Amino acid sequence: MDTTPEHTPPTEADVDAVRAQLGREPRGLRAVAHRCPCGNPDVVETAPRLEDGSPFPTTYYLTCPRAASAIGTLEADGVMKRMTARLAEDEELAAGYRAAHEDYLARRDAIEVLPNFPSAGGMPDRVKCLHVLAAHSLAAGPGVNPLGDETLALLPEWWAKGPCTGEGTAK
Repeated sequence: MDTTPEHTPPTEADVDAVRAQLGREPRGLRAVAHRCPCGNPDVVETAPRLEDGSPFPTTYYLTCPRAASAIGTLEADGVMKRMTARLAEDEELAAGYRAAHEDYLARRDAIEVLPNFPSAGGMPDRVKCLHVLAAHSLAAGPGVNPLGDETLALLPEWWAKGPCTGEGTAK
């Protein structure tokens, strides 16, 4: 799987694909942050505030329903609880996760600062959402978020059956 971050303005086809993936109109869409090997967006970058001014601190949003479903299975299997326990025991992992938190905040702050809002996914002290951690890893590239990277390594090849929606937009 190509892990090169993209961060390009969404095309009309990208917006259509994300709309189909989510089953609703995308909110705060700024860019395609990562593209699935099938060609469709699988992570989008969102604005820190929605059109109505509401804070939306989830900068990187996983849109692929196959990846999201596989991650939901990991969450149901207790992966978040085990990762959180490891943070308390493994100083190196905890330091890497704190650095991921700082990276996430810096990327969001480069768009717009949300004072008094946490990063996302439970960072830096716990694991609250594997979807966010995986999206951050895909958007930032390998080596930035250690628990996001671990999450991705646990997933099946969600793209193997082809595009999750439409025909894909393979480059």
